[in-house]
This record gives sequence, structure tokens and C-alpha cells, in this order.
Amino acid sequence: MIRITIIGSGNVAQHLIKAFKKSEAIEIVQVFSRKKENLTAAIEFDKIIDDFADIKESDLYIIAVTDNAIAEVSAQLPFNNQLVAHTSGTASIETLDNKNRRGVFYPLQTFSKNKEVDFSVIPICVEAENTFDFRVLETAAKSISNSVFPINSEQRKALHVAAVFVNNFTNHLYQIGQEICEEHQVPFEVLRPLIQETAEKIKTLDPIDAQTGPAKRHDSVTTNAHLEFITNENQKNIYKILTQSIQNNGKKL
Repeated sequence: MIRITIIGSGNVAQHLIKAFKKSEAIEIVQVFSRKKENLTAAIEFDKIIDDFADIKESDLYIIAVTDNAIAEVSAQLPFNNQLVAHTSGTASIETLDNKNRRGVFYPLQTFSKNKEVDFSVIPICVEAENTFDFRVLETAAKSISNSVFPINSEQRKALHVAAVFVNNFTNHLYQIGQEICEEHQVPFEVLRPLIQETAEKIKTLDPIDAQTGPAKRHDSVTTNAHLEFITNENQKNIYKILTQSIQNNGKKL
């Protein structure tokens, strides 16, 4: 059994707590939070600490805090030569203080506070500085997920940038679509099957092969009509940029 201490109380930390609690291969020793009340619904109160002086020995310490706090938190840990991993998609493994053995335990998923997730299908990217520590991280990851990948810091940074495009930017486009619908008294609900079908396509097709629409067809009559219809300048600029990007794509019709 791997003994784990989680440091943090945000969305990632709380989802990890839930996932690890279901695993027979993991024992959560403690969870650190500066505000204990943030975790009372997630784990037994006697396992929550708010002072690093009270931290107990574990096999793995997972720092699940914002990227700009990783270095500071890892420097405050009151021990040496223990395995400490962060959960960031962009921070290098070297962001962690080198007084401890360093690793990365990055679940590639978007986490919302009140939205349950199935961790078994979430890819977890792991990185370590030696084989033994990698095996510990890999075993911990496989105890909650069926998709575990060895990914170095540079590859993880690329993945995170790609994830921003396919997740955060895409969701922002959903928001724009909803705003356009609401402006013209059209229920956004009408678009949900289209959104679902678009997501389903990339399970079997490369995105470049799944691309459709007036930009793909170089249908200038339709794209110009759309631009005339759109009154919001920000929306118009985004439409132009994306249309040009699709049309500049190397693969021809």
C-alpha cells in the first residue's frame, strides 16, 4: 500500500482525495490545507492539518496547488529526501525544491468543484528523476486510472497548451455561441446534439478529417454573410481568425 499526503484543498486536490479513497492500494495519511473547513466534506477531520510541523511520514507527497505557489510550498516542507510531486500541467519538475526527490503527477482533465468525474478514464502523466520514484508514481496513478503515461516536462507543457485549445478555448466558443443564441431568442439547447456529435467524431477521425463548414469549403458567400450578421466586434475578429486558420490548413479539399 502506498501512503500519500496531499497538500492543497482546491478542485484537483479534492478530486484526488475522492479517487484515492476508493483505491485499496492507497492510504491517505493526511491532507494539508490552510483552511481546514475547506476539506471537512472530503475527508475525516483528524486527517486534515494546517501546520507543516504536524506532517507525518508518507511514501508520496502530492502538491496540488496553483502553479505560482508550488516552489514556495515545496520549500516549506520540513523534511528531506522524500518523494514530492506536483500536479501542474505547465510547471517543470525542477520547480520543486531539490532538497527532496522530485516528481510530477498530472491528471489531464478539467475539474469543477461540484462535477463528479470518472478517474478511471482520466489520463495521468507521470515523471520522476529515477526509476524507483517513477514506479511509485506509476503505481499510485494506476490505482485510480487506466490511462497512465510517462511524460517529461517539455512534453507535458506541449500537452497543456494543446489542452487549452481543445478545452478552454473550445468552451469559450460555446459561450459565444450561447450569447448569439440568446441575443436572437434561440434556445442554446438546439446546438447541444451538434456539440456532442463533433466531440464523438474525433474518437474515430483525426480533427483535420472531421473538419466541416464554410471555412473548410472556402465558401466566401456564407462567411461574408456571417460577418455582416455579427455585430459584436470581438466575435467578428474571432470568426475571421478561425476562418483564416482553417483555410490556411495544409490539407486541401
